[in-house]
Parts: sequence; structure tokens; C-alpha cells
Amino acid sequence: MIQDIMQEANRKTLLEEKAGALSDAELLAASRKDPALFELLVDRYEAAFLRKARSILYSKEDAEEVVQDTFTRIYVYADRYNPQEGAQFSSWAYAILTRLAFTRYQKLKKQRGRTLELDPEAYERIRDESEFIVELTLQDEVLVALSKIPEQAARILRLQFLEGKSQEEIAASEDMSVAAVKTRVHRAKKLLKEAMTYDGH
Repeated sequence: MIQDIMQEANRKTLLEEKAGALSDAELLAASRKDPALFELLVDRYEAAFLRKARSILYSKEDAEEVVQDTFTRIYVYADRYNPQEGAQFSSWAYAILTRLAFTRYQKLKKQRGRTLELDPEAYERIRDESEFIVELTLQDEVLVALSKIPEQAARILRLQFLEGKSQEEIAASEDMSVAAVKTRVHRAKKLLKEAMTYDGH
């Protein structure tokens, strides 16, 4: 037993040494040739993904399934990720996770009807955000649009809608009031939609 643990620890250390200081995008690309490296990408994001999924689904089991499916999709569609300005790996990965989580939520809601119990305040938040979050999908134009709006606006959208942070958490980390966060989120959403509309023309 102890020997197995030591072997696993040594294997992990060798992987980390091999990966070195690779960025997420570089690690994803490298994992296509050496699948074992993908484990390191999972380590980097698993805990944060679970928090995000649970903020939508409120079920540990459902969240874990969505996260597992997300990593599967990331690996299978790795060749579709094209690094570009404003389109970080984390944005692409969180977009996959968020879309899968909301798809699962809608499916559960339909299956269980009114028996799907959610905190009233959380339900209102989901209803308000779901339409906007659906826009933050894998479409390159959305990521490009994010890169064209002011960084402060893009950052606050990524923090709330992709990384799943609450407005209270954002207020604390960005050293501003919750009211200011709400105002900036509202303005940022308008800027993003305008950028997408402009690109569409």
C-alpha cells in the first residue's frame, strides 16, 4: 500500500517536472501527444470547476458528473482550441463547463418539475443569468468580442459568469462595493453585446 502511494507520488512528480512551466494551452497541446499530462490540467481546474458547477446545480453528484464530462470534452476537442488574444484557455474551458451545467440544470428541472428545490434567491440569479451565460459559449466571436471591450469590463464578466464568483466575492477581491460590481457587470454586458453586434455587421 505504502509502495503504491510512493510510486504514484513519484509518477506525479515526474509529470510535473516534464510539464515544467507550461501554460494551460501548452499543457493541453502537449497532452495530445502524452495523455498522462492531461492529469495535471485536471489538477489545476478540478476544484474550481466543482465550485462553479455546484453554484448552478446545487448537487455534489450532478456537479461531479458535469465536471467529468467537461474534462472529457476539453480533451476530445482539444484541437478546436485556438489561442488568440482575449481568448484564454480558462475562458474556453469555463464556457464548456457552464454550458454543460445549464443544460443539466434545464434537464433536471424538466424531469423533476416543481420538485427541483432551489434556494429562491439562487433561482432568481440563475433565471437572470442563464440567458446571458448561454451567449458565452464556444463561439470564437464571443471570445473575440471579450478581447475588444475594456479589460476591466471583460475581467468582471469572466469572474462572474465564467469563473462563478459571486458579486460579494468579486467586491472583496476587486476592493469595491457590491453596488459598484452590479453597475460594472450591467455596463460590461452592454459593451459585450454591442461588440458582438458590431462584429456581426
